[in-house]
Amino acid sequence: MGQTSYLERRGQIEAYFDRTAADAWARLTSDAPVSGVRATVRAGREQMRHLLVDWVANPDPTRNVGSMPLLARSLLDAGCGTGLLAVDCARLGAHVTGIDLSPTLVDLARDRLPTDLAPGSVQLLAGDMLDAALGEFDHLVAMDSLIHYAPEQAVAAVCAVAPRVRRSMVFTFAPGSLPLRAMIAVGRLFPRADRSPSIVPVAPQRMHRMLAEALAPLGWRLGRTERVSRGFYTSQAQELIRQ
Repeated sequence: MGQTSYLERRGQIEAYFDRTAADAWARLTSDAPVSGVRATVRAGREQMRHLLVDWVANPDPTRNVGSMPLLARSLLDAGCGTGLLAVDCARLGAHVTGIDLSPTLVDLARDRLPTDLAPGSVQLLAGDMLDAALGEFDHLVAMDSLIHYAPEQAVAAVCAVAPRVRRSMVFTFAPGSLPLRAMIAVGRLFPRADRSPSIVPVAPQRMHRMLAEALAPLGWRLGRTERVSRGFYTSQAQELIRQ
C-alpha cells in the first residue's frame, strides 16, 4: 500500500489530531456551543454515526433485531476519537475496542467513558487499526478515519484488516463532488498551522470499483452506500459484507 507514504501520512494525521486540533475536537464532540460552520459538521457527524451504528446492528432492515442486536459481538472502532460511536455500540451489547492515532483524544475518551455499559464494554487504545496484535473482530467501523488518505491507501488499509473481520465492515470516504471540492479550496485559505491534513475526494463509482476488485478475492462484497451532507460536512458511508 505504499508503506512509506502511508506511514508519513499517518504521522501527519497523528500530529494534527493529537496537538493542533485536540481542543477543537474535544469541543466539537461535546455539548458546548460551537460556531455555525462547526455546528453543521457536528450535525453531519452525528447523522453519520447513527447511520453506521444502525448498519452494523441491522444488516437486514426487514428483521426485528431486538434491543441488544450486538450482544457479545466484538467490534473494532478504527479512529475512535472521543469515543461516541464506541459507546453507542457498547450500549447495543458489543465489546468494543476503540483505537485512535491520537493519545490525547484517547485519554479524553477514557475520561468521558460511561460506567453503565454492561453487558457491553469499551476498551480504548492509542495506535493503528492495522496492528494485527489487536486480534479478530465480528465488525469494523471506520468513521471519517480514512478520508485523509489517498483512495488507493484507504482501499489497501481495508484489505489489510479484512482477514481479521468475520461479519461486516463499514467505513466512510470523501465523495468527489463540486461542493466538497469548493469547501476544501476554502480550507486552504487558512494559515498552514491551522489546516487539517487534506481530505482526498474520490468519485463513488471509482471507489466502488476499486473495493470490488480488491475485496472479491478475499470473500467480501459491497453492501449499502449512502451520502450524508450537512453544511460543511460531506461524507459517504460504505458497507462491506463477508460472503
